[in-house]
Amino acid sequence: MTISSNLGSPIKVSVETFYVEAQSQPEKNKYVFAYTVTIKNHSLCSAKLESRHWLITDANGKESEIDGEGVIGEKPSIAPGDSYKYTSGAVLDTPLGTMQGHYLMRNEFGTEFEAPIPVFRLTCLTALH
Repeated sequence: MTISSNLGSPIKVSVETFYVEAQSQPEKNKYVFAYTVTIKNHSLCSAKLESRHWLITDANGKESEIDGEGVIGEKPSIAPGDSYKYTSGAVLDTPLGTMQGHYLMRNEFGTEFEAPIPVFRLTCLTALH
């Protein structure tokens, strides 16, 4: 599944998700998901990704919030018209869930702004059958 939105921000965030069956253990309520994020800069100046905020919700309504610097150990600076792509993961207790959040960005003039990450689903396809 792929989502894409910029919600009025000069930064467009697209996410593609994958269920990682080989690392999951459904009998122990452990469902592993990977997601690939593409961050595209549609502004006229560079933007540096300073931090992230995630809200992860499983099918039981259990919520986890994650805040941290950068992504995957990096704080990428994205030039106008360029994009940055990375892959990360999440582990849920249920075969279905959602993620959403935002990146805190700083443009080359020092102005901070949020780049929203719209809600996207984490789905184990076998759970839908």
